Amino acid sequence: MPGKLIICPTPLGNLGDMTQRALDALRAADTVCAEDTRVTGKLLAALGVEGKRLERLDENVIAQRAAEITARIIDGETIAYCTDAGMPGVSDPGLRLVRTARAAGVPVDVLPGPTAVATAYVASGCIDQAFFFGGFFPRKDVARRQLLEQLKPLQAALIFYESPNRLVGALRVIAETLPLRGVAVCRELTKLHEEVVRGPALQVAEEFAQRETVKGEIAIVIDGPGNDEREADEAAATAEAATRARELAAQGMRPKEITRHLVEEFHIPKNAAYNIALHA
Repeated sequence: MPGKLIICPTPLGNLGDMTQRALDALRAADTVCAEDTRVTGKLLAALGVEGKRLERLDENVIAQRAAEITARIIDGETIAYCTDAGMPGVSDPGLRLVRTARAAGVPVDVLPGPTAVATAYVASGCIDQAFFFGGFFPRKDVARRQLLEQLKPLQAALIFYESPNRLVGALRVIAETLPLRGVAVCRELTKLHEEVVRGPALQVAEEFAQRETVKGEIAIVIDGPGNDEREADEAAATAEAATRARELAAQGMRPKEITRHLVEEFHIPKNAAYNIALHA
């Protein structure tokens, strides 16, 4: 009989968040593959799981070893996979292993459990009914701005993981690109020094800039677009369309022609475009 692959989420920091199913799976597995065997080894010791064969399977080797691991499962081995904390595959290794196993038709059990994304989404205090998770925020300011501009129209909160060393810079870029939105910095979730700091991005950036050090795992939650942002965007689009309408009128175009150009260029309603054209 074939074995199975079991994806086992582990606590973000509080050992009490380990689920009974995940604990049972680790005890039953023939082998526990881990992003870092030192981290998972300490977890198993704390949980009282002894005598398990541990193998390192991090991002650097998982693609090369996925086929081999899958072959072992086909031969009857039950393998549990853990990352350092949270759900494997969510900004952590694991997806390639799952895909290879499923392609080979072997059983894959994905156990539910802790994940920083969902925890931060709820802890942030945002009221958006949807969220977009972007993994780790880009390192460079240009890439950050480009990404935020692309995501700006989404009617959803935006969630990113970030390094403590890059937090202040990231918040300042958010403040420049999305100045009317609130943010929440969720740090060390479920741990002893858990903290959620909420406010305008620039204000939160200055608060963290004043600290001597910032430590821990961090998720940034950016509120979705509100009415104030939509009104500001509409006003900016109207002003830009009015400038364009005056340019077209100076070229001798009639209001009907100007209206067509404004609708095509600025994607504004035809009635609004015609009104702008009449006053050009």
